[in-house]
Amino acid sequence: MHDGDLIELDITGIAHGGVFVARHEGRVVFVPDTLPGERIRARLTDTRKKSFWRADTVEVLQAAPERRPHVWGAAGIDVDPGERVGGAEFGHIALAHQRALKERVIREAVERVGRLELPVDVRAAGDPERPETADGTGWRTRVSLHVDADGRVGPYAARTHRVVETADLPLATEAVERAVAEVRSGAQPGRIDLVQPADGRVRVLPRLDGSRASGRPEVVGERVGDRVFRVDAGGFWQVHRLAAHTLTSLVSTELTASVGALDPEALHLDLYGGVGLFAATLGELGGSATRVVSVESDPRATEHAGENLAEWVGARAETARVDRFIGRFAADASARDRERLARGVVLLDPPRAGAGAQVAEGIAALSPTAVVYVACDPVALARDLATFADLGYRAHEGIRGVDLFPNSHHVEAVTVLRR
Repeated sequence: MHDGDLIELDITGIAHGGVFVARHEGRVVFVPDTLPGERIRARLTDTRKKSFWRADTVEVLQAAPERRPHVWGAAGIDVDPGERVGGAEFGHIALAHQRALKERVIREAVERVGRLELPVDVRAAGDPERPETADGTGWRTRVSLHVDADGRVGPYAARTHRVVETADLPLATEAVERAVAEVRSGAQPGRIDLVQPADGRVRVLPRLDGSRASGRPEVVGERVGDRVFRVDAGGFWQVHRLAAHTLTSLVSTELTASVGALDPEALHLDLYGGVGLFAATLGELGGSATRVVSVESDPRATEHAGENLAEWVGARAETARVDRFIGRFAADASARDRERLARGVVLLDPPRAGAGAQVAEGIAALSPTAVVYVACDPVALARDLATFADLGYRAHEGIRGVDLFPNSHHVEAVTVLRR
């Protein structure tokens, strides 16, 4: 068979990355815009490999009971596959079933890649005062749109760099969606970031092709409970309006359940620390005298972390790559600091690629009481958990997933490792 041929497929599984799994004459076929239990007609798009093919869903012949009308019409099954917008790969699936599928993705990654069997659950983002919408829309406080050479403004089509103009952005907050209409006229080729911090006012940040941002960036405030964090408007902050509250609450709950109160005389590390969100969580658990070091490679984020952690006299923020910081600490730390860290907690929130074996080995060699791992990629998490397990640190209580990206395939997870 060749690219462009039509075949009928029974969907039996799900793979990481928002695609689903079928078999055709024994060969695996990966296909988006469907879900397990469906029979579809698909068009082959990549038949180069002997081990697997790729295809696009063009028609649903037998729908699964969990299918619903897509929350974003521009990504619906009635749109030509080449024109469907990306970023909402699960929008055609009932919200509760999306979370069941994300549990399955994490569990299968941990079993296949990590060679571990652990309980996994995935829950919704939570804040009693600001509940999530029933269909999982209206949560993005940060959106990136693209502008092509012809002045079209919109997201990319799925798995491409082709701009698709859309009438709506249902995953965005109402304020961000309203602001989009104002930036379409006269936009220059490149990217436009729209950011809605805690004050509710949307900032529009053009990023022209080939140019760098000039001047000192605007600093905004992001609120988590009663605490306000300083962060550059274009800097990293969780995109879901409830994410920071949900993650810090979950870290606090899981860590307290696992180790109890933090030792006030210990030393704690917050690796890949950003502007100090989780360092502040550790500080709140340990009290006013908590010793915590936030480590982040971005100097602007580190500058903000220092300000955000100012109330803890034992806190500091360091600009460094995590692998280099761990190596330097192992080589240069005093016996007193090493002993304090052995009674402390190491929290890491690595990028999508994960921490990697070198960082995991370095952390384990420092023998902290516990390691808290915050993950945004199931496969990277599984790989790092396998490394930690080989070094004696295991997630005895399982993995707690949080659906901070409803209607997409992305999922966040938290687990506490103990020796």
